[in-house]
Amino acid sequence: MTLSYDMHAIAITEPGGPEVLQPCMVPVPVPSHGQIIIRLAYAGVNRPDALQRAGSYAPPIGASPLPGLECSGTVVALGPGCTRYKEGDLVCALLPGGGYAEYAACAEAHALPIPQGLSLREAACLPETCFTVWSNVVMRGGLKAGERFLVHGGTSGIGVTAIQIARALGARVFATAGSDEKARICEDLGAEVGLNYRTQDWAQILRKTGGMNLILDMVGGAYLPQNLRSLADDGRLVQIAFLQGAKVEVNFAELMMRRLMLTGSTLRPQSDLAKARIAAEVEANVWPLVEAGKLKVVIDSEFPLSEAAAAHARIEAPGHIGKIVLKVQA
Repeated sequence: MTLSYDMHAIAITEPGGPEVLQPCMVPVPVPSHGQIIIRLAYAGVNRPDALQRAGSYAPPIGASPLPGLECSGTVVALGPGCTRYKEGDLVCALLPGGGYAEYAACAEAHALPIPQGLSLREAACLPETCFTVWSNVVMRGGLKAGERFLVHGGTSGIGVTAIQIARALGARVFATAGSDEKARICEDLGAEVGLNYRTQDWAQILRKTGGMNLILDMVGGAYLPQNLRSLADDGRLVQIAFLQGAKVEVNFAELMMRRLMLTGSTLRPQSDLAKARIAAEVEANVWPLVEAGKLKVVIDSEFPLSEAAAAHARIEAPGHIGKIVLKVQA
C-alpha cells in the first residue's frame, strides 16, 4: 500500500510544559528497508515522552521528532526486506518516536503480535514497559527465583509491570509508592511488602530482611546511597532514570567491600539489533505470562490523541496508577 498524504499528529512546538503539545498535519512516513508502517489504534504515554517535550531527551538520529514510544494498530505497508508481517496484521510495537500520530514507522523486528486475549488498547501499554523491565531486571540485573527484589515507583507503568514479572519468576517482591493506598495496590499486584516512602524509612525496613539482591530504580538523587545501603552483599542496583537528579556522591569503598554492582541503561538510544534481541526475549518469556493471566495490564486513563497535553499533565501528576493511553483511531 502506498501512503502519500498527510496525517494528524501531535508535535512539540517548543520545549516546555504540556501546553506545548499541539495538533498538526505531517506526511505519513514511508517505510525504509526492514520497516513497517502501522496505522495506530492506540499509543502509550510514558515519562520519556514528557522528558522529550521538556527538551531533555532528544530522539535518536533519524527517528521521528514526534513523541510516542509505543503503539498498537494495523500493519498497512511493508518496506523492502520485511518477511514476518503482512498488511492487515495486528501488532503492538516499540517505536523510536512518532507514536503521537495516525501512522508510525518502526523496525519490523520491534513489532510483536498482540497477545491472545488482549485488546488493542491493552496491547499499546506493553512494549515500552515490558522491553524496559525485561532487559533491565532479567537480562541486565539477572533476577532469579527466590531473590529479594525492590522496585521503586511500584504503581507507575514500569512498577506494575516489574512487580508482576518478578513475582511470576519466583522472586520475593518489595515496592515503594507514594501513599498507603498505592502501597496496598503494589501488594495486590504481587508485592510481598508495599512501603509508603513518604511515611516509612524503607531503607531501614529492607535492611532487616537481609537486604535486596536486586533493586530497579528510576528516582536517582538521594535514593542512590539509600539503595546501596539496602542491598545485600553481592547485590545489584539497576538505574533506569533519575527523577531526583543524575549526580550524587557514592562511597566506592562500600561497593568494593560488599561486592555491589551498580549499572543502568536507557532503551531508546540502543541499536536496532539490541532492541530486536530484547523483543525476541519479551515475546518468548513475557507474552506467555500475559496470555496466562500472570501479567495484567493496569490502565489509569485514556485520552483522545487531540488531548495529548492533558495526558501529559496526568502522567506528571502524583495520583496516576498504571498506564495512560491515547486513543488514535477507532
